Amino acid sequence: MWPSLVLRAAHQRTPLIKFLGKRSTPKSVDHTPHAHPASPTHSLPESFASYRSKAQQHGPLGGGGSNGGGGGGGSSSGGAPPSFSAPTTSSVTYGRIGGTAGRSLGSVKPKEGEFFDRTELPKRFQRTAWSEEEIEAVTSGGASLFG
Repeated sequence: MWPSLVLRAAHQRTPLIKFLGKRSTPKSVDHTPHAHPASPTHSLPESFASYRSKAQQHGPLGGGGSNGGGGGGGSSSGGAPPSFSAPTTSSVTYGRIGGTAGRSLGSVKPKEGEFFDRTELPKRFQRTAWSEEEIEAVTSGGASLFG
């Protein structure tokens, strides 16, 4: 017989947390949207589309805008929502990525001093081949080093 099972079966489980009073929900709860207390503007946007046209996440979220790297954020669409129609084969216009052709981004060849693969590096930076002793040590779990 297993004494731990007998003790566990005889012991009544009591929760470690204690609640004060009876559970009750408030009679009136205000569910109207309001600005976060730490909000810099202390106001809600007029609509999600107007918020998205001004929002930043690794660059402007709205369509259009300048390609320059400046700040200020947003596009020059004036709060109009971007059009979300089915993408055509010519272009996809709902953001910066895909809005222009890939060839306009420049060459894909590495610049001077840049490498895409470790095999293109100078010989001193390439991977060295495993020796037979290292292979044996790994396959034996290190036991061959002490035997």
